[in-house]
Amino acid sequence: LRSQVAGLNKAFRSSIQEAEYQGQYQGVYPVKVNQMREVVEEIVDAGKPFNYGLEAGSKAELLTVLAMNTNEESLTILNGYKDDEVMRLALLGRKLGRRVVVVVEKYTELLLLVKIAKELDIDPIIGVRSKMTVKGRGKWESSGGERAKFGLTITEIINAARYLEEQGMAHCLKLLHFHIGSQLTDIRAVKEAVTEGARIYADLHKMGFELDYVDVGGGLGIDYDGSNSTNESSRNYSMQEYVADVVYGMKEMCDLEGVPHPHLVSESGRAITAHHSCVITEIVGEIKSNASQMDTSAKAGEHFFLKNMRELADTFDEQTNMHEIYNDASQYKEQALDAFKLRVLSLEELGKIETLYWQIMGRLQQWYRNEEYVPEELQELDYSLSSQYLCNFSVFQSAADTWAIDQLLPVVPLIRMNEEPTVNCSLVDITCDSDGKIDQFTIGREITDVLPMHPLKKDEPYYIGLFLTGAYQDVMGDMHNLFGRLNEVHIYSYDDDPEDFYIEEVVKGSSVEDVLNVMQYNPRAMASDVKRMIDKQVWDGKLNPREGVRWTDFYENCLAGYTYLKQ
Repeated sequence: LRSQVAGLNKAFRSSIQEAEYQGQYQGVYPVKVNQMREVVEEIVDAGKPFNYGLEAGSKAELLTVLAMNTNEESLTILNGYKDDEVMRLALLGRKLGRRVVVVVEKYTELLLLVKIAKELDIDPIIGVRSKMTVKGRGKWESSGGERAKFGLTITEIINAARYLEEQGMAHCLKLLHFHIGSQLTDIRAVKEAVTEGARIYADLHKMGFELDYVDVGGGLGIDYDGSNSTNESSRNYSMQEYVADVVYGMKEMCDLEGVPHPHLVSESGRAITAHHSCVITEIVGEIKSNASQMDTSAKAGEHFFLKNMRELADTFDEQTNMHEIYNDASQYKEQALDAFKLRVLSLEELGKIETLYWQIMGRLQQWYRNEEYVPEELQELDYSLSSQYLCNFSVFQSAADTWAIDQLLPVVPLIRMNEEPTVNCSLVDITCDSDGKIDQFTIGREITDVLPMHPLKKDEPYYIGLFLTGAYQDVMGDMHNLFGRLNEVHIYSYDDDPEDFYIEEVVKGSSVEDVLNVMQYNPRAMASDVKRMIDKQVWDGKLNPREGVRWTDFYENCLAGYTYLKQ
């Protein structure tokens, strides 16, 4: 976290100095990306030398940042929709000497803000968000354009500025804000947005509204898949290139228009937090289509469907047309399934046909790995024959974006690093939901539906890591199947330590009691009810007293225990 905060601020300072830009950079961290206290505290502390501030998008977040962001030189940006109470909280921040900027997202908010500011006799710092015509690139491109959820049209911005002038509050308009989407994949979108935003700023300045800041919003992307491209999970630029395009783009337009260079603000949350967190999970099992085998030796009176599949397996050699074998085997399997449903084929015969089918598919897979051209149907065998490694976590709790928006996350084995991984697999979690899986991976510059892992060994734990989970994943997860937060370990890199790091804190994950309380259950009452039922069984002679005590203790220990598997 510290290195990312320092890196972003130093990049802006370097470009500002190089370009002879007359404004300064005063960034803010949008807490919605990760609101965890430890994260926000670390960012605030790391940002003190740079007057790095915070951004809030809701009442609860504003209450948080007012308490956390005590640096009077840094900015507190308030975005999102606001009511009377939120406006008063923002003005409380002004009373506390903070640079709280209220960004107007819709015109009626301005009317409310002016009314309350006059009532309290407080000069607010006002920003307006422009609904940009430029659209971003990637999953969140709908954040820009005329149908964007937030922002004022050009007409509304002009009317807002003139309304403030009429109210004698034109001096309060200090910031222009725009945002064209998170995780911008193409640097051209950044250039276009800065050009449009700078032009709006320049004309407002010429109209007599002396804004001090231009807030370019978020969008600084992360290269999740390592391709350095315009893929949805990547970006085709570096942090330094992004910063340079913001600084030079703003300078060029301001110089052409003959207006002062504004101070620059950005709301780069993903770029600050994504790297700081990873999920480590143990593989607790393997699911494989062809794991079980049956004796397929011939028996008198067996069905000809079984004979056909056995003959196909027995005549398999390198001179045979492999594509034809695949088609025939697939056809025989489908016919066998139909015959079973029609009560023509027995369950045992169907099992033998299935065994032979998977044996044939395995041999086909081995054959085509050395071939230059492989038919499309055969290419799918890697996935069909791959294992599913069962992970002791919940996708919905700890990697929600992989399910919700097909976000790619780097996945890496954490042990046996000196061994070649030879098992193709996808990942499934322990929730009772078929969507609880990860089956999109990045290998080099390719996106695949399987990932090479090591074969599991009996009585030897196998761990994998999901990386770049620090942005959104930590805070957007839900308690599907009542799986709660994972255990956390906070690790600091420290050169003076013999191990170059130290463990600062261990935070226990959610207990069953914790998640039940969230869902408005009463664990104590539940334990009491179960004890009453056990006592009745003891009274009726169906359990002896010692067994009753053991079962009562067991139930209560489970309530107090971890929501995930222990073994």
